[in-house]
Amino acid sequence: MAGSFENAPLAAAALTPAAARATSPAAYSLMPAVFLALGTAAIGTEGFMIAPLLPTIAADLGMSLSATATLVVVFTLMMAVSSPITTVATAGLGRRSALLLAIGLFTAANLAAAFSSSFAALLIARMAMAIASGLYVPGANALAGVIVAPEKRGRALAIVSGGMTLAIALGLPLGSVVGHAFGWRATFLGVAAMGLVAIGGILLGIRRDAGSNVAVASLSERLGVVRQPAVLGLLGVTLFWSVGAFVAYPYIAPYLAEVLGFGPAGISASVSAWGLAAAVGVTVGGSLNDRLGSRRVVVGSLVVLGLSFLTLALATRLPPGLALVPVLAGVVGWGFSVWSFYPAQLARLIGAGPAAQAPVALALNTSTMYLGFSLGSAIGAGLVAGGLIWAIGATAAASEIIALVLDRRRANVS
Repeated sequence: MAGSFENAPLAAAALTPAAARATSPAAYSLMPAVFLALGTAAIGTEGFMIAPLLPTIAADLGMSLSATATLVVVFTLMMAVSSPITTVATAGLGRRSALLLAIGLFTAANLAAAFSSSFAALLIARMAMAIASGLYVPGANALAGVIVAPEKRGRALAIVSGGMTLAIALGLPLGSVVGHAFGWRATFLGVAAMGLVAIGGILLGIRRDAGSNVAVASLSERLGVVRQPAVLGLLGVTLFWSVGAFVAYPYIAPYLAEVLGFGPAGISASVSAWGLAAAVGVTVGGSLNDRLGSRRVVVGSLVVLGLSFLTLALATRLPPGLALVPVLAGVVGWGFSVWSFYPAQLARLIGAGPAAQAPVALALNTSTMYLGFSLGSAIGAGLVAGGLIWAIGATAAASEIIALVLDRRRANVS
């Protein structure tokens, strides 16, 4: 799922006076942010499209669904581990060059996936995509704060993050439809085409020296921030939220097939509903954060999310005709609440310490989130392998309950 939103405020916190003075007349245009958003849209589309295609890939490669789900487990784990390492390792490169390296690797990996002849080749391609994504997304958001005038910084960050929102709302369902109509390889070709467009946009729309004064936190600085109790407590909430989310998400297709008897068309329609609800959720969550406060939005989102997963678990005991409405309601509630949680949680991380540490806290949140995605998808794979479809929703709900307990404990301590 997306790593764009958690890094949206990163550039604002990391911008130095020197960087602010480095802006040119081009800083008065928001078009460079649009070019950066092309990359986040491509990365988001690939990351979200894989879940409804897992059964198709498994059938084509003659593998079990749980084994094929390794494509998700390894991707999320690789992104969690590699993102801080590659960001630090490329600190000596120009920011434009680092982004071109990342999106170039991402595009090549999608082409390799499209023409892969074995599961091993496909897995290696997805690992390369994960490394590229972990470098590009935080880098693009950091750069967005430098390439525009200060008074336009918020809008630029929203545009770059909007690439991921577009992927959730449109790329996810389109990927599902294209994959089922033309084969799963066609989706990787489509994403590779999006990557080529992003490369062209960066070459044409981003200056060579853009972001030359953006600070990159070292690994030791990151470790220093994660030791702080306030940040550590929030990361614990993020971890269990993300575990619950990915116990269920990669296996939405087999769940819908078993509980409702859905084929490709029904699965695509359900995934589209999830994507639209998610896009609405992240927008409403940000608005409610400003009106109601971060903790209320976080707690409310986790409660709705847990109830949605519990509904999906209970619906497995109903006949398909009676299960239809609760399942679809659970899917929509899940999509909405899993993303309405996000802006409020990020706001809390930004406020957990001095402004200077905000970029590091947000980057740590990215790694924690993808670690949770990896753990959750591995747990879900085991449940699917054991034929325990009902346990997917139950386990996801339990994870959100743990997140609520941790949040309450953190609030009582503070």
